[in-house]
Amino acid sequence: MGFVGEFLQAFWLVTAQMAPWLLLGFLVAGLLSVYVSPRWLERHLGGRGMGPVWKASLFGVPLPLCSCGVIPVAAGLRQHGASPAATTAFLLSTPQTGVDSIAVTGALLGPVYAVFRPVAALLTGVLGGGLVQLAEGRQPTVTDGSQASGTVAHRSRLRAALSYGFETLPRDIGKALTVGLVLAALITALVPAGWAEQFLGGGVLPVLVMMVVGIPLYVCATGSVPLAAGFIHAGVSPGAALAFLIAGPATNAATLATLTRILGRRTAAIYLATVAASAFAGGLLLDAFAGRLDLRLPMLHAGGHDHVSILWVDHLWAGLLVLVMAWAFRPRRTAAADDGTRADADTAGSQVVRLQVDSMSCSHCQESVQRTLVEQPGVATVMVDLQAGSAVVHGDGLDADALSAAVTALGYPAQSV
Repeated sequence: MGFVGEFLQAFWLVTAQMAPWLLLGFLVAGLLSVYVSPRWLERHLGGRGMGPVWKASLFGVPLPLCSCGVIPVAAGLRQHGASPAATTAFLLSTPQTGVDSIAVTGALLGPVYAVFRPVAALLTGVLGGGLVQLAEGRQPTVTDGSQASGTVAHRSRLRAALSYGFETLPRDIGKALTVGLVLAALITALVPAGWAEQFLGGGVLPVLVMMVVGIPLYVCATGSVPLAAGFIHAGVSPGAALAFLIAGPATNAATLATLTRILGRRTAAIYLATVAASAFAGGLLLDAFAGRLDLRLPMLHAGGHDHVSILWVDHLWAGLLVLVMAWAFRPRRTAAADDGTRADADTAGSQVVRLQVDSMSCSHCQESVQRTLVEQPGVATVMVDLQAGSAVVHGDGLDADALSAAVTALGYPAQSV
C-alpha cells in the first residue's frame, strides 16, 4: 500500500474509533453548557481556603473549554469574586480535559488513560491553586453585583444544548481536531512503528521531551488525543504520551501571555511550573506502572490488533461525525451588519460605540465579550461578531474607554472605532 493509501486508512481508522464517543461527548457538553453557567460557578468559587480550589478544579474537569476559551471565562470568574487560587485551579484543570476529550481518550487510548487523564487534571489544578494560595497570602475579593441577562431564556434548554453540542462546539474544536487527525495519519504513514524508541529509549528522557514539545504548542484537549496515539505508534512511551496530553492543552504562548496580564507574573510562573511538574511526574508515574496496568496502546494501521478492525457500524458513526462537522462549518450568512442596522433604527437617539476586538477565536470568547459588555453601566444591547472581530454597543452614557478596558481585561485587546 502506498503513502496515500496508508494515510487515508489511518485517518479513517482513528475517525471511526473515536466517532461514537466524540458524538456522545458533544451531547453531554451541550447539556453542561445549559445547566452549568458562569454565574453558578461564581457562587461557588469565591472566598478563601482550599474549598474553592478543590471546587474549581473539580468543576473544570468536565467542561469542554480549550486553552483559549478558558481564559475569558476565568477572567470573568475573577472579576465576579473568585479568588486568585481558585481562578488558577480552574485555569489548570479545565483545558486538559472535557467530557468530549475524555470519551475520545477512552476510545483511542483505553480506559487507563481515560481515568488517569482527568485525575491528573484535577490534581494539577489543586496543586497550582494551593501554591497560589500560599504565595498570595491575603486575597482581595473582587465583587460585582451586576446581573447578566440569560442567553437561553427565549428557547428551550434542550434546543440550546443540542445547538451548542452539535454545532457550536464542533465548530470551535473542528479545526484543531482535524489537524490532530491529519498529523496522526501522517506519522503513521511516514514513521515506522517504534522508530522513536531507538533514539529516545525509556525512562526520563522521552517524558521530558514530550513535555517540552507540548508546552508552547496550541492543541485542544480532544485534538491532542490522535496526536498522542500517533506518538505512541512512533515509539514513545505511554508516560511520555501522557506528558504531552497534560502539557499540550494546558499551555501555549498566547495563554501564558494573557495569564500574565490578568493574574500577574508570579501566578503565571506558578501556573507554568505546575503544568511542567504535573506532566513530568504524571508521565513517570504512568511508565512506572505501565507493566502492571492493562494499557491498550493504539495501533493506527490495519495490520494491528483485532480491536482496530472497522465494522460497518463504525463506518456509520464516522459518517455521522463527518455530517455533524459539515453542518457546523456550513456557510452561514453573517447578519451582524443587518442586525446592527436594525438596532440603530430601533434605538434611535441612543449612543452607539463600536469596538474592534482582537484575538477572539471561539464561541466562548464571543460569549465572554458579550457578557462583559452587557454588564457595563449604561449598556442596553450588544452585538458581538466573532468572524469580524467587532462589537457594537448601544446604550446611554457609554464610556468607550471603559468598555474597551473591560474587554481588554479579559485578554482581548479592544479599541473603539
